[in-house]
Amino acid sequence: MLDNMFSHTRIQEKALDATWLRNKVITQNIANIDTPGYKRKTVKFEQFLSRYQKEGFKGLKTHTRHIDIDGKSNLDNLNAEIAVDNSHLSSRLDGNNVDIESETALMAENAIRYNVLAQNINSGLKRIKTVINEGRR
Repeated sequence: MLDNMFSHTRIQEKALDATWLRNKVITQNIANIDTPGYKRKTVKFEQFLSRYQKEGFKGLKTHTRHIDIDGKSNLDNLNAEIAVDNSHLSSRLDGNNVDIESETALMAENAIRYNVLAQNINSGLKRIKTVINEGRR
């Protein structure tokens, strides 16, 4: 029963982990802006989340008499991945393809996304706490 209550929170936690990783990657890109031949890195998560949502999630059997839920994916396998971005051809002579303006804009967007996810998780946990406290009365 608790797994059902926290399944939505677990997806948000995975997204929160992805935004944290994305922040680290963007910071690394900015730090290497003057490194010759450096190719910027990106984080792939939303594509994986979309695929997992289409395929469905595999259900957890807690008893042998439970019916199998035939999803193809497990939430534990949903993780972000770092990829090298070769799509932007460098206009610089040193082969570096990091653009400081786009990286700072991505960092600002990522910070907003992180704050929204953290607030959603926090408000969900507050609702559960309220239900528990009201049930004691």
